Amino acid sequence: MRSGFVAIVGRPNVGKSTLLNAIVGQKIAITTPVPQTTRHAIRGVLHRRGAGTGSPGGDEDDLQIVFVDTPGIHKPKSLLGSRLNDVARGALSHIDCAVFLVDGADGIGRGDEFLAGLLADVPVPKVAVLNKIDRLHGDRQLPGLARLAELGDWEEVVPVSAATGAGVETLVELIAARMPEGPPYFPEGQVTDQSLDQHVAEIIREKAITAMREEVPHSIAVVVEEIEPPEEPDGVTKVYAVVYVERDSQKGIVIGKGGQGLRTIGTRAREELELILGGRVYLDLRVKLMKEWQRDPKKLERLGY
Repeated sequence: MRSGFVAIVGRPNVGKSTLLNAIVGQKIAITTPVPQTTRHAIRGVLHRRGAGTGSPGGDEDDLQIVFVDTPGIHKPKSLLGSRLNDVARGALSHIDCAVFLVDGADGIGRGDEFLAGLLADVPVPKVAVLNKIDRLHGDRQLPGLARLAELGDWEEVVPVSAATGAGVETLVELIAARMPEGPPYFPEGQVTDQSLDQHVAEIIREKAITAMREEVPHSIAVVVEEIEPPEEPDGVTKVYAVVYVERDSQKGIVIGKGGQGLRTIGTRAREELELILGGRVYLDLRVKLMKEWQRDPKKLERLGY
C-alpha cells in the first residue's frame, strides 16, 4: 500500500479548501469569498483501491492520501492571525509532499514569492498548482505557468480549476506517484478528521460569513454546545450553537432587524446540516458577545484556536 500526508499551502483565498473538497469528492472544508476563512488544519482523506504500483488485486495496490488544508499564510493583524500562520507552518512538518497553490486569475505576487521561499526549505517533493484556469482562456494560462515555474524547484507545475474539477485528477495522479509505501492512517470510509461538532460549527460559520458584510466575518466564531440525537428513527436532531462576536454593534448586525439576519443564517445552515445528519434538524442559534476574542489568548483557547 502507498500512503502519505500532503499539505496544501498558499495565500488566503487562492482556493485551497475548494481544491481539498474537489479531491476528496465531498464538502469537508467550508468555502467563502472572504480571505482567512480556514482557521484549522483540516484533513481530507482520499482512499483508492488498486491505485498503487504492486501486483493487481493485492493490498499493495491500495492508496491513501491525507490532504491537509491549511489557513492562508498572511501578514497577521491579531493574535488569531499569528496562530493561523503557526497552524499553516506546522502543517509542513511530517509530510510526504507539498502542494503550492496560486491564484492564476489574480496573478502571482509578492505573497506567493514569500511562500515559495518558505517551501524551498521543506525537504519533500513539491508540486506547484495554478488554480482558477476556468477564468483564464486560451493562451492566458501560459504566462502564469511560466512565472510559477520560476518561483521554485518544483517536480511538477499543474494547471487546475478546483471549482470545475479540470486538471484535478491529473494532479492527484502526480501526487500519488510520489507517495511512499506505508500503512493506512484512517479507516476506509473516513474522509476527514473533524469531529461532528467541529463540522457543524464550521457549516454555521460559513453561512454567517456569507450573510454578513465588512469586518464582521473575521470577528465571528461558532461553538456547538450540544448535538442531541433523535429519540426515534425519524425524529429530529437538535443542535444548540452560539455565534460569538467581538462588539455590540456586530451582535446587532448578525441578529438583524427583527431577527431576520439570524433567521437567514439558521435557515441556510439547517438545510445543509439536514443533508449531513441525514434527517430533520432543529437548530437553536444564539448570538453572544466575547469582546476582542481575536487578541485574547484565553478566549482563543476557549473557542478552540
